[in-house]
Amino acid sequence: MPPRTNDDTPEKADGTQPAATESVDMPSPENADEHRTEEPTAHPDERVAAVRRVAAAGRRWRHAQLLGCAALLAVALTGGAIAVGAARDGGGAVPVSAAGAVSPALLGSGDLDASITALQKHLKGQPRDFGGWATLGLAYVEQARTKGDPSRYPQAEKALKQSLELRSDNDQALAGRAALAAARHDFDGALKYADEALKQNPYSERALSSRVDALVELGRYADAAKAADTADERRPGVPVFTRYAYVRELRGDVKTAQRVLERALSSSTTPGDIAYVASQLGQLAWNQGDYDTALTHFARALAADENYLPALEGRARAQAASGDRAGAIKGMEQVVSRFPLPGPLVVLGELYEERGAAGDQAKARDQYTLVDAWTALARANGVNADLDTALAAADHGDKAVALRAARADWARRHTVHTADALAWALHVNGKDEEALPYARQATATGYRNAAFLYHRGIIERATGHTEDARTHLKAALKLNPGFSPLGARDARGALKTLEADK
Repeated sequence: MPPRTNDDTPEKADGTQPAATESVDMPSPENADEHRTEEPTAHPDERVAAVRRVAAAGRRWRHAQLLGCAALLAVALTGGAIAVGAARDGGGAVPVSAAGAVSPALLGSGDLDASITALQKHLKGQPRDFGGWATLGLAYVEQARTKGDPSRYPQAEKALKQSLELRSDNDQALAGRAALAAARHDFDGALKYADEALKQNPYSERALSSRVDALVELGRYADAAKAADTADERRPGVPVFTRYAYVRELRGDVKTAQRVLERALSSSTTPGDIAYVASQLGQLAWNQGDYDTALTHFARALAADENYLPALEGRARAQAASGDRAGAIKGMEQVVSRFPLPGPLVVLGELYEERGAAGDQAKARDQYTLVDAWTALARANGVNADLDTALAAADHGDKAVALRAARADWARRHTVHTADALAWALHVNGKDEEALPYARQATATGYRNAAFLYHRGIIERATGHTEDARTHLKAALKLNPGFSPLGARDARGALKTLEADK
């Protein structure tokens, strides 16, 4: 799609328009009617079908509108127009070299494997297309992320290296290196490559997004907020809006996060973008304990892409939290059979433990063993898996390993997630006095996370701060009473004991 004229630029996250000198690529907004869904009590499959019916009507409306304005858009065509894709590592648009014949829009076409095959075929005939190599590298990063297959990362590194050998100052490959480094949890490297890409192209959407990601994951939240503002000023659009929203959520501003995500969803037209943003809204609603709204958002995501992993996982979590254990187990089994990632594996294991049917304990142990297998594979392919290890092993593995991993991750970065993981690893190893400051730090930004509040309450109980423990356990269960199959149960038990001891 060609750049829009200055009279038709997309709004920024705050509702204003970017500076008149900017030229921003953005898809046309969707029909507002697509926000409507069926009643929250509908069966999950019925939700998806209803959303698809409404979306089809919206597409017909948009088609008529686009036919009418095609002549006007043609005026904006320029010889150096940037092709825009929707690769869903959240990075957004990828510039393509003028010599390249492959558009990164392939990455958002809905069939990533076919897109990669097409790119490989193209590069056999055009091996000097540095833009094509950069796009292929990003496609491998996306494939690794969506399929839970870290073995793709070395292939991504090789493709991006080839792109930079052909042209060392090409910003799309540098931005790709930033995305790859972030995927491997090398956030210092991600920040370095993002900055290098932005020196070449200050308006690189992917580099701007990766820079926000890196600062967030390094725990530099004030810097991340400034980076999100800069990205929103330069390249307002779906990838930047989602980062902007998450930075606000981490600081406790849920209303702004929701408003910005809704704006992003209204600006989404590709299936990849719709699935991505709707899933973000679903996760935000789930974090606040609003399971009906979460299920509605996940239904919209799955109507756009029935195989979208975060939506499938989010729907299963929301089903579990709202009491549909059978649906949750079925859904999470579907997820882990295709994408055996640590988070879903742990949740499925806990769902088996909670159900307690014949053979469920063995099934649960199998899931936790698979977590160990995934982290070993991840490490073998250059991924830092310390946080994943700490979170899983603290409750379902070797507690000493959990503590070593949590300490190692904290030595590299000070995020709320790492603070929480270290606090809990210290707790399960009997080091509650040392754990308490980290538990407090995990909740200090205002981030509304029920698991963090639960961990803090349990640690406060263990250290004799019983009133604080009651406060935070109550807050966890009020915020998101189904935050974890086993954790929520233990939180209720601990609170009941505290109340009895008053």
